[in-house]
Amino acid sequence: MFPRASALAKCMATVHRRGLLTSGAQSLVSKPVSEGDPEMFDILQQERHRQKHSITLIPSENFTSKAVMDLLGSELQNKYSEGYPGERYYGGNEIIDKSESLCQARALELYGLDPAKWGVNVQPLSGAPANLYVYSAIMNVGERLMGLDLPDGGHLSHGYQLKSGTPISFISKYFQSMPYHVDHTTGLIDYDNLQVLAKAFRPKVIVAGTSAYSRLIDYARFKEISQECGAYLMSDMAHISGLVAANVVPSPFEHSDIVTTTTHKSLRGPRGAMIFFRKGIKSVTKKGKEIPYELEKKINFSVFPGHQGGPHNHTIGAMAVALKQAMSPEFKEYQQKIVDNSKWFAQELTKMGYKLVSGGTDNHLIVIDLSGTQVDGARVETILSALNIAANKNTIPGDKSALFPFGLRIGTPAMTTRGFGREEFSQVAKYIDSAVKLAENLKTLEPTTKLDARSRLNEFKKLCNESSEVAALSGEISKWVGQYPVPGDI
Repeated sequence: MFPRASALAKCMATVHRRGLLTSGAQSLVSKPVSEGDPEMFDILQQERHRQKHSITLIPSENFTSKAVMDLLGSELQNKYSEGYPGERYYGGNEIIDKSESLCQARALELYGLDPAKWGVNVQPLSGAPANLYVYSAIMNVGERLMGLDLPDGGHLSHGYQLKSGTPISFISKYFQSMPYHVDHTTGLIDYDNLQVLAKAFRPKVIVAGTSAYSRLIDYARFKEISQECGAYLMSDMAHISGLVAANVVPSPFEHSDIVTTTTHKSLRGPRGAMIFFRKGIKSVTKKGKEIPYELEKKINFSVFPGHQGGPHNHTIGAMAVALKQAMSPEFKEYQQKIVDNSKWFAQELTKMGYKLVSGGTDNHLIVIDLSGTQVDGARVETILSALNIAANKNTIPGDKSALFPFGLRIGTPAMTTRGFGREEFSQVAKYIDSAVKLAENLKTLEPTTKLDARSRLNEFKKLCNESSEVAALSGEISKWVGQYPVPGDI
């Protein structure tokens, strides 16, 4: 027996002899989930099967790598580490400091940022909180911000409220928010109208970011408008951070004061977020006085201790791995394929007669306008789910209801990860067309009695579950997509 193994055996024998570790206690912490909790393991297996045998078209979803998954389930999650590298409130964080510092360095390197001019906080737990942390850092309660309206492709965390002024996102409860819009004719952001509104509203922050906008963003125009009204420009690149890293869409960094992003969408990392902020001199007065940014301390304090306690170190470690992967030639090729597939997918749908919001796409997502059909986005989402296709209903310009909108949002990142190309997305377009036609037929079978909208949707779900045509197509799709690998299969 080797000396080290012998010492370990003696140690374990001592532990058992002294009764410090009973067999039951050892078993509790050593069993795999398949043995320790079969019920939860069964749920995990069901989800694994669903993911492999479904077509994932939700543009904010992806399949992360095996290496990222390894870190997410690693010993890094055991450590508590309130504070920042070199400034922790707990001992034993020397190695955790290395992990977080490496993650920060890789984040700046990936986007070509000079550490003297930019900093990054990698501790936010997800995207919406990260945006709140930024607002809280640079605004007082009641100050003003502007973001793209949710029905026009914006995000809840950009200050969404109803036209009546009722806050939906609590960000619009803490701060005064005013939406800007797309031109309902073109589907493109109306920069001229934004400029007029911003001059009148005088916001402290303008958010350049979207969650359902398929075109490129003119960051230079956003910066021009922000400077005119003295606002910070915060760009939320959560959806496109992978595309930005690969230089397949314009970068927000040149024109922005602050950039936020999630890390699990096109970036294909763990579910986390990052806040990038400028450092150094913000401006110089006419008298030559330099005005510093002073964002670093404010944002870091807002994250901790302002809103969070200990960071999720397993996520930060996994994020570092994803950032390294994003610097590879293979990742850049993958991002280009995402956009190529998206444009091809859009063309195929257009050929079939579907109207697309803004007429097409320049990025990873497409929004189908179903107002010309006999069904809404909620019903199409429902039947697609029954067919093993994951997509989501989405508001489009002019929609009156967020629960029953006429938009369907789809994207290409996840299935591009699984190896889909033009041929596969042509087939998916056919499946969507079949789903819409099936949905139109099933809708005619809904009860004629007076029911509220939710009850009618529930009746539609029952019809989907009882349909032999839906069952047959569902089986076909499951078998077809199951042939394509998910990360870890190869």
